[in-house]
Amino acid sequence: LTAENGINGKTQFNDGHNGDDLVLKIPIGTVVHNLTTNQELEVITIGQKLLIAKGGIGGKGNFKFRSSTNTSPTQFENGLSGEEYELRLELKLIADVGFIGLPNVGKSSLLNELTNAKSKIANYPFTTLDPNLGTYYELILADIPGLIEGASIGKGLGIKFLRHVERTKTLFHFISAESLDPAKDYQVIRNELAAYNKELLEKPEYVFLSKADLFDKKEITKKLGQLKKIGKKAIPISVIDDESIKLIEKILRDIIKQKY
Repeated sequence: LTAENGINGKTQFNDGHNGDDLVLKIPIGTVVHNLTTNQELEVITIGQKLLIAKGGIGGKGNFKFRSSTNTSPTQFENGLSGEEYELRLELKLIADVGFIGLPNVGKSSLLNELTNAKSKIANYPFTTLDPNLGTYYELILADIPGLIEGASIGKGLGIKFLRHVERTKTLFHFISAESLDPAKDYQVIRNELAAYNKELLEKPEYVFLSKADLFDKKEITKKLGQLKKIGKKAIPISVIDDESIKLIEKILRDIIKQKY
């Protein structure tokens, strides 16, 4: 992509005009990596503009060379070339709440239930291959594709999606009640967040034991106890249970109040 160079100076005492700007529209959350200067800029608000490279300056016309002995000069200045850089654009989604967890823990189902986002749902890992967004009143919710152990070094869908977690303000961490070791599943995700960026561990977090409808109360209590042993209080939920949805909506409303 190239903006216009400055135009050469002209006769009739006319300067060449500066090169026209090249304007690119990019999504909020885009990070511009200047590979030439090693600088980074980012768009984080609606309407924000970034100057990445300056266009060419127009050349002076023949008037600059006019003198008492040369009243009709033919000389002029050439227009200058614009700045040139190698760039890499990286999109990091901005969301109020990010849904995280291992694959197939019910994140997409909940997003659909809350927002009508129409995320793809199926009973196999990595159903979600791209982050899905939905809105719940003033909140933007992001379903981050399932992470696995080793995601921070590129395994599974890896770093491609961990970067989106950076821009979420609050994390909803889902662990499936189908898990044989909920505490381990929880720690796997936390370890990957820490390996990618330790600051992610400082984000507010709610822990949910999803798919609770698949087991009896005794089994759910046992799994909640496993999480409690590592200091985590989890909330059992099911997307087909109205009370669960109401509870999550209450949490979201509380987040809205904090936002404003």
